[in-house]
Amino acid sequence: MKDAQTFNDGTVKIHGITNSAAPGDASKDALAQSPKFSLRFEERTVGVNRYYAAMQNKIKVDMLIRCPRQRSVSTDDVAIINNIDQYRIRQVQYPPDVEPPCMDLSLEKVVHPYGFTGV
Repeated sequence: MKDAQTFNDGTVKIHGITNSAAPGDASKDALAQSPKFSLRFEERTVGVNRYYAAMQNKIKVDMLIRCPRQRSVSTDDVAIINNIDQYRIRQVQYPPDVEPPCMDLSLEKVVHPYGFTGV
């Protein structure tokens, strides 16, 4: 029996990272102007095991969200929660036995937010 999922906690926009530097200048990371995806999400609890396992790898997991599965989301992307806070995607997992098919994103808050390409 599969667990039914709800995504009632807000929206997450998944943006790719691009180089916004002029030709010949040092590279400068920026968010792609248009999001790859805009998804509803459910906030999950960051468990003790996940938290300390991440810390052993010098990663801080500030938030864990579950949203509809999109296979092209990766750790190279940035998540913007409710059009406010930016998070680096540190891990993408695909939990079994849930309906509809979902992904769990382990997120680390971005200290110095990215600007958008062309802004």
